[in-house]
Amino acid sequence: MDRVKTSCLSMVVTVQEGFSYVKAFFVGQTRRLTAKSEKEATEAQLTESKMQVDATDEAENAKKRLHHSS
Repeated sequence: MDRVKTSCLSMVVTVQEGFSYVKAFFVGQTRRLTAKSEKEATEAQLTESKMQVDATDEAENAKKRLHHSS
């Protein structure tokens, strides 16, 4: 039963990671479209990439905690 619970929670974390990627995409696109200079567009792209990396790191940490606690 614990294995099923851990798998379900892991899936929830993966879905949350996906939502974070979508959020990062839209934030990055919006900032790029409203950028007034090439520098702002580059910063928007870097922000998007950083948000995606942060989402991945958070998901990996959450999954590790799940697997260690079970």
